[in-house]
Amino acid sequence: MPSQHRLRVAVLARSVYPLHGIGGLERHVYDLVRHLIAHDVHVTLITKPPTAGSIDALGVPSTRLRFIEVPYVTFPGAGRRGTTVADRISAYPFFGWRAGKVAAKLAYQGEVDVVYALGASGLGYAMARRRHESTKPFVFNPQGLEEFGGTNPEHARLKRIAYGPLQSAVRSCARAADSVIATDRSLVPTLLRHLPIDLAHIDVVPNGIDLDAIDHLQRPAVAELRARAHIPAEASLLVSVGRLEANKGFHVFARALGVLQQRYPQLAANLYWVLAGEGPFRGEIEHAAQVAGVGSRMIIAGRVSDEELHGWYEAADLFVHPTLYEGSSLVTLEAMAHARPVLATRAGGLPDKVTPDENGWLVDPDRPDQLADALAAALQLPPDTRAAMGRASRARVEREFAWPVIADTMIAVYRRLIVAEERV
Repeated sequence: MPSQHRLRVAVLARSVYPLHGIGGLERHVYDLVRHLIAHDVHVTLITKPPTAGSIDALGVPSTRLRFIEVPYVTFPGAGRRGTTVADRISAYPFFGWRAGKVAAKLAYQGEVDVVYALGASGLGYAMARRRHESTKPFVFNPQGLEEFGGTNPEHARLKRIAYGPLQSAVRSCARAADSVIATDRSLVPTLLRHLPIDLAHIDVVPNGIDLDAIDHLQRPAVAELRARAHIPAEASLLVSVGRLEANKGFHVFARALGVLQQRYPQLAANLYWVLAGEGPFRGEIEHAAQVAGVGSRMIIAGRVSDEELHGWYEAADLFVHPTLYEGSSLVTLEAMAHARPVLATRAGGLPDKVTPDENGWLVDPDRPDQLADALAAALQLPPDTRAAMGRASRARVEREFAWPVIADTMIAVYRRLIVAEERV
């Protein structure tokens, strides 16, 4: 890399918090941009026009951030229930083609040193590389490969046809990349199964969380939250967080609570479950809880502020993530940052975060019986033992998933590829 300027990175993504709402992808881009800039990197952020705030909301120096808007053209009514697949196989690849073309022009003009794209947002850049245009090193992060069904073979078969165009775009990006990012070690086999790459082109760089921001967040008191939700002070509290969609498995956990009630009635009698999130599957989750006989002790908090969300993490005795398939799961890391033990499924990157008998429990996806048995084991542990498991969660986050650690790792990948290109 030329010595006369700082490292310059183009970041391509279809959305970023807080400009386009909040989610795992949006939060990752937000934190990545902020922490790259904190490491003296100049960032060019290429994304769609803001829909929920201005670029100033990122809170970074304008001298180190260039913002380029690329239109995201979709069909009328997109965003309603049932339109997600149609949008992602049409508007999303087209956006990626346009955004990638912008990045290719910047690379040709020598204005960036490396291009980092998330999902299909790098399609146009991949096409430029296949045409042997003058480009810079390309780092591609496919996140959790949800468009392929994650790590669940049955879901992969169901999505093969519906998500065909998006899968093709993602494969094109992977084929053109110098480095493909696996957000967890356990996702490496999934990348190799679905993408046209070999192991030598994979770098493991986890998604991270901002511990400093979490630790300084002014959240409601635990007693206040419990009182507001009419949860007795002596009750055991389970907390789950996520968009209310079928793939998150919350309906499966509702059935698991029914199994717990049948097998361990004394444990179930003093148990409440708070679910923070909103989405199109809410009715089905509520129905599953009513059928299981646990509807009166399930509280759907809906979409909550960051302050309230982290208050619920702090209030939890146990964090539960019963997902059917998953990417990296930032919500699990957030719960771990609050020193909470975790009950989760063996899906996506969760096995990299939760180690049985160390900081939680892992069960197979879509198995309410296993969830119930693991939950019973957790509830029967002495409080001091669960607290020690929670401290192990926090220690793992500090060691492996805090953003300063992640940013250092990512920058090392960028610099390695730049040096390799200069030697060619």
